[in-house]
Amino acid sequence: MQAALVAAGIFLSRVLGLVRESLKARYLGASGSIVADAFTAAFRIPNLLQNLFGEGALSASFIPVYANLLARGDRKEADRVAGAVGTLLALVTAVLVLLGIGSAPLLVDIIARGFEGERRELTIRLIRILFPGAALFVYSAWCLGILNSHRRFFLAYAAPVAWNGAMIAALLAFRGQSPDVLVIRLAWASVIGAGLQTLVQLPAVLSVANAMRVGLASSDTNVRQVLRNFVPAFFGRGVVQVNAYVDQLISSFLPVGSMSLLFYAQTISLLPISLFGMAISAAELPEMSSATGDAAATTKHVRDRLQDGLRRMAFFVVPSAVAFLLLGDVIASAIYQHGRFTGQDTRYVWGILAAAGVGLMASATGRLYSSAFYALRDTRTPLRFAVVRVTLAAGGGWIFAMRLPDWLGLAPEWGTAALTLSSALAGWVEFVLLRRKLGVALGRTGLEARRVVTLWAAALASGGIALAIKGSMVGNPQMVGAVVIIGAFGMSYFALTAAFGVETAVATLKRLRRIAP
Repeated sequence: MQAALVAAGIFLSRVLGLVRESLKARYLGASGSIVADAFTAAFRIPNLLQNLFGEGALSASFIPVYANLLARGDRKEADRVAGAVGTLLALVTAVLVLLGIGSAPLLVDIIARGFEGERRELTIRLIRILFPGAALFVYSAWCLGILNSHRRFFLAYAAPVAWNGAMIAALLAFRGQSPDVLVIRLAWASVIGAGLQTLVQLPAVLSVANAMRVGLASSDTNVRQVLRNFVPAFFGRGVVQVNAYVDQLISSFLPVGSMSLLFYAQTISLLPISLFGMAISAAELPEMSSATGDAAATTKHVRDRLQDGLRRMAFFVVPSAVAFLLLGDVIASAIYQHGRFTGQDTRYVWGILAAAGVGLMASATGRLYSSAFYALRDTRTPLRFAVVRVTLAAGGGWIFAMRLPDWLGLAPEWGTAALTLSSALAGWVEFVLLRRKLGVALGRTGLEARRVVTLWAAALASGGIALAIKGSMVGNPQMVGAVVIIGAFGMSYFALTAAFGVETAVATLKRLRRIAP
């Protein structure tokens, strides 16, 4: 139920995110668009601050300590810890925002070195507008950590609806203006939306943490525990972000528009990771962290929660991967192919989605394994394996992106798909390392072979049905055709898994029968 609330909140925000990106593709374009590339790069650079100090690091460091205090009934100390963490975040992010605004040209040279001339100057201007919004996103993540620990999941994950709504409003209100003017309006709307995203959560935060005060007054033990957890988690998130920024740096050397194509595809590919990987991991982290028994009881509790999460996650992620591989063009065409976004752009996005599908299961389940380590107060192991992943992805990414298309006789734009494939393969290496190491602490974990075969067989059979329907349609399916094709795929997969007795499908059928008139 808790994972469902997280998923529902994420679903609302992600649907609006797809609407936002669809409108952005319509008015800013992709291939050959200097403006689209500049906004993509500018948004991702201050986004580093959000990701380093925000949800990832706070989830790993703050929630285990805060949730455990709540589980032990020490609400007063929990609120003092929350206030201390909030104060520290305010001080650190304020300094970093000022540094980011002042060093915008240097940041562009580091992260998007391939940008020159107008594309570089516009990126610098947009970074200076967007950077304050990153600090607001950090505070939104702090609110999320508090609300998650109190099992108030829906609001925290639905809050980005306010941010997406502000950007959608700007795109619609200023759509008649030239792309270079529209993109400036869009950047300001992002900052306003970040403020709204934080504000909608504050009343709920103050209601569940009513003893919280601004300041650093808390017991040294708990604050130090958060800081000890935070440092490796911070660098762990930093390593993951290095991977994202290496991808961005490499894509800046590919043809104009490649960075935008990569971002458009990632908006879609991250949807199942967010809905299922993040939702289940986010719901399980406070549950895993709430164990208060002896070491043996804690180990059993964490392992049981991990196994249950893996089963539920695989049920949804496996068909998502197959859909990206077989039906990526249908998905991309329905969302993006209008206005300045061309049919060739759709094919490039499909290639990136197919490459992402190769590593989708590893990326999603890897989050859950990392959450298990965090619940056991081990933030260093995920950091070490993240370093391995980034090293492999960076080295392979350059070779794949810059050389593989030429070796295969493909256009240079296909380098974005090759780059994504390198990251997918590196993700599988990280997943294997995480599972093997956690097995030492918890015993053998993972999905049963029969379940894996059943899920993949059902997904591939459903993909075949969807492709047959696609082939019977005239022309390239747009929105209506996509709904029919994807709908047939989803219903076929659900029917097949229910017939094979997969628990998630069977339980859902029972719930539907109970509520049916």
